[in-house]
Amino acid sequence: MRPEHSDLYSDHNWKPNPALGMPLYRQIADYIRQKITTGEWSAGYRLPSQRTMATSMDVNRSTVVTALDHLTAAGMIEGRHGGGTYVCGSGWHSMAHTTMPNWSEAAQEGWYYPNLPEIQQINQTEFQPDIIRLGTGELAPELLPHEAFNEILRTLSYRPHTLNYIEPQGSLELREALSAHLQTTGIPASPDSILIVSGSLQALHLISVGLLPRGSAVLLEKPSYLYSIHAFQSAGLKLSGIPMDEEGVHMGHLERAIQTVKKMNGDGHNESFPMLYTIPSFHNPTGNVMSSRRREELMTLARSSGISILEDAAYQELWLDHPPPPSLKSDDQEGRVLHLGTLSKAVSPGLRLGWLVGPVPVIRRLADIKMQTDYGTSSLAQEAATLWFADGHHTSYMERLRPELQRRRDFMLDLLQRYLHDIARWTTPEGGFYIWLQFTIEPLSIRRLFHACLEEKVLIHPGYLYDRLDASHIRLSYAYASQDEMERALICLAQAVRRLTTASL
Repeated sequence: MRPEHSDLYSDHNWKPNPALGMPLYRQIADYIRQKITTGEWSAGYRLPSQRTMATSMDVNRSTVVTALDHLTAAGMIEGRHGGGTYVCGSGWHSMAHTTMPNWSEAAQEGWYYPNLPEIQQINQTEFQPDIIRLGTGELAPELLPHEAFNEILRTLSYRPHTLNYIEPQGSLELREALSAHLQTTGIPASPDSILIVSGSLQALHLISVGLLPRGSAVLLEKPSYLYSIHAFQSAGLKLSGIPMDEEGVHMGHLERAIQTVKKMNGDGHNESFPMLYTIPSFHNPTGNVMSSRRREELMTLARSSGISILEDAAYQELWLDHPPPPSLKSDDQEGRVLHLGTLSKAVSPGLRLGWLVGPVPVIRRLADIKMQTDYGTSSLAQEAATLWFADGHHTSYMERLRPELQRRRDFMLDLLQRYLHDIARWTTPEGGFYIWLQFTIEPLSIRRLFHACLEEKVLIHPGYLYDRLDASHIRLSYAYASQDEMERALICLAQAVRRLTTASL
């Protein structure tokens, strides 16, 4: 695994106080000494870079260097060949504590893969002040249904509610409300076929460890959201990307991938058939919508080849111009499709609530694993979600949200045409959050562009997070930034692109 990179975890709040009668370098040295002696920064921990510390502490870099020199002389930190400053694992530390655990080393030994460094940096940076979140997959706070949830919470305060554990599949009342809601979308799902989960990510984790043997193949669109997380890879599954065209996943490539897996199974390498993970409606990150014809072709191929399908419907209700074609699950007569839904995208990321629809044996198997993991999703969150659907909040809220997202999308498209028409191309998404923008100017390093924008307080999502070989795309979102922030950020983006390409010539 990759070595720990603590630049991503530096303390951005603490600063030395010039009003104290102590030199700034002494204050910094004492601060770092305390981190080490309390065990927060353990042996082998890599300190933030000198530049990072100087910026976050609002001091000259030379002040930081002086502080680090004193700590090095005291035997508390050391520079290593290849760069970086680390907490010593010997010397004073080992003498004072005869058997100190090396937590930095232990943190690299777990079987779960760490996030890519850029994803870790995005996750940390999103919560810093003054950052313009130009790629984030989340609704702006002012778009969230605060008044509706205030009403729901008031209602709950007058109702009897449980503070105890509830049954493994989740609240029966919520599953009944979801069953009724799914029926309106063409999905006949009884409460017994629904599992309540703590967001879509938990469902992906449960599926990866509960249904698929290690070494199984998971087919997916390329690019795909799954490339930016490690739930499947950490479970020992093999991801195989399938190219897309304007109608969705490319059927010829998919058929060949299925045949390849079958040949491997015939050689005794694996006894399972592959699962296809797909986001057919308002795909993440491209925004594409799988056509009705392609959905029919896909279901026909699934029946003839025997593959199962995991349909991620996170964005399905976020249509802007017209509704997407019916979900794959609505055409499933054999229990072949697992249908994944969530409230995180359209309603509330903080509620952490989603659902999985599938055959009863699958739901019971995953419910058992979920109980071993967290003993059930919050009962209070489930009660709130029950009222959200049962009292009609969902339908009325979506009717208000869609026009606002449409205005934001159109505004961003106008800005792109104004500032990036000569250096990039894009398509108009019919729903969801994202514009998949491809730069047409060369040479351009997307990784350098990511860091150049970050220095200007603009946070973008590089395309290589969704396809490791991608060298020309970024994912933009019109769901979070305000109109003023969008314009300032896109001006900054255009300037950074031109500056980097000019410098490379």
